[in-house]
Amino acid sequence: MPQDLFDAALPPEAAHQQLAPGAVLLHGFARDMDAALLQAIEAVITQAPLRHMQTPGGYTMSVATTNCGSLGWVSDSHGYRYAVLDPQNGTPWPAMPACFLDLAGRAAAKAGYDHFAPESCLINTYLPGAKLSLHQDKDEKDLSAPIVSVSLGLPAVFLFGTPNRKDRAQRYRLVHGDVVVWGGPSRLAFHGVMPLADGAHALLGRRRINLTFRSPLDKLAQS
Repeated sequence: MPQDLFDAALPPEAAHQQLAPGAVLLHGFARDMDAALLQAIEAVITQAPLRHMQTPGGYTMSVATTNCGSLGWVSDSHGYRYAVLDPQNGTPWPAMPACFLDLAGRAAAKAGYDHFAPESCLINTYLPGAKLSLHQDKDEKDLSAPIVSVSLGLPAVFLFGTPNRKDRAQRYRLVHGDVVVWGGPSRLAFHGVMPLADGAHALLGRRRINLTFRSPLDKLAQS
């Protein structure tokens, strides 16, 4: 039986869940625009195919990734960084779809971060067993901007801690359409995803897709 095509609607008071200072889970926030998001994702993947990047330590990431926007996050033996060109083909990353920008801006504003305009969107695709180890998003020059993370497809267990790796991370179940936004005092919080459980989602089958919107550019340097 398909899992979590539409989880039961939450009462209004539960739709906006505080995870930590500056961090909010917006239950189902992206659900009503999933068709447009999935169409845009497929268009991006056609131009910049998914790939399993290598970590600086020589490991192969279990999630398959690609990017869109003016900058793309990449990882290889030289380290983690943002690149203007897709290293696989030397061409610019696909432009950020309008529906991506709209969703990211509205979600950030709902969480209390106005005027968020990301330059980069990392698209991660998980198959059963794929995971993301605890880490910080710290490759961005503009740490004043929040992170906006959108979940589509199979449910996942999201780990969210504090900027101190020694603190125990809390577990949250994310389902199709959920959006997590974190910034301010939680901007450098450690976070990750536990191994994805197998299942079948009515729209995405045995997959989970995550969109992570970031603002890597130094806005002060540009002004």
